Amino acid sequence: MADRDYLDWPFLEPRHRALALELDAWAEGHLKEAHGSDVDAACRALVRELGSGGWLRHAIGGADASIDTRAICLIRETLARHAGLADFAFAMQGLGSGAISLFGTEAQQGAWLPRVANGEAIAAFALSEPQAGSDVAAMQCAARLDGDSYVLDGEKTWISNGGIADFYVVFARTGDGGGEGGRGSKGISAFIVEAGAPGFEIAERIDVIAPHPLARLRFNGCRVPVANRISEEGKGFKVAMATLDVFRTSVAAASLGFARRALDEALTRARERAMFGKTLADFQLTQAKLAQMATGIDAAALLTYRAAWMRDQGKKVTKEAAMAKLTATETAQQVIDAAVQMFGGQGVVSGETVETLYREIRALRIYEGASEVQLLIIARELLAGEAA
Repeated sequence: MADRDYLDWPFLEPRHRALALELDAWAEGHLKEAHGSDVDAACRALVRELGSGGWLRHAIGGADASIDTRAICLIRETLARHAGLADFAFAMQGLGSGAISLFGTEAQQGAWLPRVANGEAIAAFALSEPQAGSDVAAMQCAARLDGDSYVLDGEKTWISNGGIADFYVVFARTGDGGGEGGRGSKGISAFIVEAGAPGFEIAERIDVIAPHPLARLRFNGCRVPVANRISEEGKGFKVAMATLDVFRTSVAAASLGFARRALDEALTRARERAMFGKTLADFQLTQAKLAQMATGIDAAALLTYRAAWMRDQGKKVTKEAAMAKLTATETAQQVIDAAVQMFGGQGVVSGETVETLYREIRALRIYEGASEVQLLIIARELLAGEAA
């Protein structure tokens, strides 16, 4: 990576710089972008390798379940720059277990978090549904109490690690949330559902342009012990939003990793590509584009690490995390597109680094809240502040 100056920004501490440099050196020796046709096997292997390397412990937090958001962001940025699937493997361990780290009982934390950190158990976060993506309050998946168990019925979709996870944190409606039509965000609860539980099945595997394990889940009379409920009944929306506030900021960081790699590739291409008796870098159009790419990345990085720093100070970051995700993902898309353009025809050859980045970045503008939803969140928080 050509530019590491951002590691000295005041949002970060010396330990964060040391962490990023150590991971960068580790990744150089352990990660390869190519993963073959068996993405499930590659993802399992990456989880084990990240666990044995000690990196996954950062995804679940410390002994007191505190989560260092800046560390997570630096790890995701570094991994994304090296290999998109490695970033995915790390991020999903964090997102899938985040609700347990933040709100789980001692028993739940003891049963799952050490295994997640060691890479022995793969986690998944099951929130989205066919008709309830960004609009969580439209959730239809339901759980009813029956003795010492809840019975789950419904579907979840776009679930990362679907099909390979050992457990899923599933959000389901347990009561009337008081919203429109008797629906709303207040009647949602969170549950730990183990893979293989009776009544739980993988209904469909989903293939996307940047291969990752992804699936649609179906629950048909799936019994889940009351002890597997995370936090109080009806508090699931709070659990989901608190988890997303941590990892939404890290989506921005992953975008930075993709963008920085694209800029590095573009700089090398510009210096080496001969054109009309000069190099591509000699043309002012190229220089202007490179300047725009670098400036956009720094602007996105400032928003990202501001949000991470604020959360680590115990501050509410709903607005700041949304700003970071919106800016970083949209900027990374523009930076990577510009890099592909500089490569010309070579830029769209399958397996070329910038072509891989082009496929990797697209989903980040959608998952954990599409860019348009981030705009709504930012405006909502602004208006709420004005009314206060």
